[in-house]
Amino acid sequence: MPSRLLRVINVSIAVLIALIAVAIYWYAFRPLPKTSGQISAPIYANATILRDARGVPHIQAASWQDAIFLQGFATAQDRLWQMDSLRRFGAGELSEVLGRGTLALDERSRLMRMRGIAENELRFLTPEDRAVLVEYARGVNYFIDTHRGDYQLEFNLPGHVYSPRQWTIVDSLMIGLVMFRDLTDKSIFEFQKGLLLSQATDPTKVFTLFPAVEGHDFSPGSNAWAVSGAHAANGQPMLANDPHLRYSVPATWHLVQLTAPGLNVEGAALPGVPCVISGHNNQIAWGVTNLAADVMDLYVEQMDEAHGTYIYQGKLEQAQLDRQMIGVRGEAPVPLSTWVTRHGPVILHANGKSYAMRWSATDGFGFPFFDIDRSQNWQQFRAAISRFWGPGQNFVYADRAGNIGYQAAGRVPIRKNFQGNTPLDGASGNFEWSGYIPFDQLPSIYNPAGGIIATANQNPFPPGFPYRVDGSFDDAYRVDQIRARLAAKQKLAVPDMLAIQKDVYSAFESFLAKQIVSAYSKSGSRHELASEALRILRNWNGQMDKDLAAPTIVEFVRQEMNQNLVAGVRKPGVVAGSLVPQQDSELIPRAGVLQMLLTTRPSGWVDKNNWDAWLMNRFNSALTSARDHLGSPVSKWHWGRVLRWNLQHPVGRELPLVNRFFDIGPIAMSGCGTCVKQTSSSLGPSERMVVDIGHLDSSVQNLTVGESGHVASSYYKDEWPAYYTGRSFPMQFDHIDAKDVLKIAPSQP
Repeated sequence: MPSRLLRVINVSIAVLIALIAVAIYWYAFRPLPKTSGQISAPIYANATILRDARGVPHIQAASWQDAIFLQGFATAQDRLWQMDSLRRFGAGELSEVLGRGTLALDERSRLMRMRGIAENELRFLTPEDRAVLVEYARGVNYFIDTHRGDYQLEFNLPGHVYSPRQWTIVDSLMIGLVMFRDLTDKSIFEFQKGLLLSQATDPTKVFTLFPAVEGHDFSPGSNAWAVSGAHAANGQPMLANDPHLRYSVPATWHLVQLTAPGLNVEGAALPGVPCVISGHNNQIAWGVTNLAADVMDLYVEQMDEAHGTYIYQGKLEQAQLDRQMIGVRGEAPVPLSTWVTRHGPVILHANGKSYAMRWSATDGFGFPFFDIDRSQNWQQFRAAISRFWGPGQNFVYADRAGNIGYQAAGRVPIRKNFQGNTPLDGASGNFEWSGYIPFDQLPSIYNPAGGIIATANQNPFPPGFPYRVDGSFDDAYRVDQIRARLAAKQKLAVPDMLAIQKDVYSAFESFLAKQIVSAYSKSGSRHELASEALRILRNWNGQMDKDLAAPTIVEFVRQEMNQNLVAGVRKPGVVAGSLVPQQDSELIPRAGVLQMLLTTRPSGWVDKNNWDAWLMNRFNSALTSARDHLGSPVSKWHWGRVLRWNLQHPVGRELPLVNRFFDIGPIAMSGCGTCVKQTSSSLGPSERMVVDIGHLDSSVQNLTVGESGHVASSYYKDEWPAYYTGRSFPMQFDHIDAKDVLKIAPSQP
């Protein structure tokens, strides 16, 4: 009897294992894209998709139309679920498939009227732009139509089963708009700053902590630089770019090469958007960083919310009521109504006030990337980006003729006699935009005498610039370090550029450590915990390395400083966030502001104007807090215990037992906000690229995780080890080592 029971158990286990294996094959491996052999598709002539050792598609076609069609097809092969999620995120339609947990995200997108903006932008498209977007959509839809019932795993997860709808050109515009929003939406910060002003005993202190220029602590940024041939080992210009964005699985970018008559370009593309955003062709290379100019304002409207009437210049106006229904999986749709004033939609109600949002994205659209991808010189390149609307970007350029250049691009509002970094009075009419700064007046540099161009989101607008420009421009720490590293070696090569991209020295954190050591030496304190921390700080070289304790100490001190300075601005008895709960998180002074205060030590800020005593109090509080979080001894407070990445798949992380196949981490990271390798708990370099314009096949590029969005693919997270250690891979351009070859023949009519 026991042996029979044992056989039954063994057979049952074997059957269960077999069923699991079948399910894994059916849902995970079977949908892997066909990357070799032959297929037919509605293209005009024979074409080929070569995939290299990282799965990067190199598309070779007889016309640009076929190349763009196949880009849409190949991207859908790799990233269809991500593409669908991005368009749903933008349109406020995530809850239709994911349920109530994403309702707040959908409400935000609906309040901002993202889909309406994308649909309105159709009228700004040129015929050629529309044709490019149409070909891309055709390619995506061909994949959708030919793979029904055979989509990647995420479309078939329990509780999330659904099929993607047809792709439209509005969907591509929507995804571009999502990036626009990610890089320019400062509305919450502006609201919080306005709230702090209403609570402050001395408003000038608020503007000291949060100036209109460089007022936001940490934003999605990037690095990009170019050097002339005089600085390069091979005598030809070189260009580097590493955009800093919120990390994600799958990766933010999809790498691709497009080759057709008049088109041969390679680099990073956004899944869901045609063309290459940053990369190189056979003559030029370019990279981008966020311009960070303020293109969004909040207006306080004198509004009757029940009827939608509001005051403007002494007259009563009627707002438009936008009624929407948000679909929620397994539940009744949720209604959402928004009043839209002359300034834009009312996105926030707080303290009895209505806040409307004015955003440059509603006023136009430009899709220059097809023209950028085909540009052959500086003049063509500038002509292409002259019609770029946004998000505003710093474009860095190099070409085979030996030139380097820089151009700010995007529409920046003209604000006459006012700043837009706090909520504005919408009723007066005194705070209206007066158009946009003309492209020809935006900052531009061509072949500077020093042979170096570098941007790390610092303010590019020079003193005396004829227009007032606010923005979340970064302090100069990163760009200064980039320039110092570039100047430190006479002749640079690709490995030198990569080394700079992973540089984790922080001049600010080093400054703060020295300030702490100096204040401690004056205090006469001999507290054991403080003494141990000081020994570490005295011997520190400013490297924000994951295995060091000094970065943890200075960052805990910085947090204490931030909290104390902001709290000290408020009137006695006012509690942070008491008027609007949980609306205080973005009020963090910039590093440059802290350094200015510690250097100048103005009166009226700290008790008895004793900055050393104040700093020691912050230091001691920080050490107590760090010990509570990290234990003892101080030497074990490694920075990597505090700065950690946990790259989680949006839905795969919810699956017990198998979530580790979808995710990476938690893992210790090096870097900080003031390092060239700008890293926080939520963002960092989203890809790295170095272009050797004189020998393009020596150029390198890599993603954070991998090219594929299929968890069962060998390309899902194969690039992570190289990314983590700062290595990279060749950008195969003229010579492609193809691991897979897919031949595409025209479909029979």
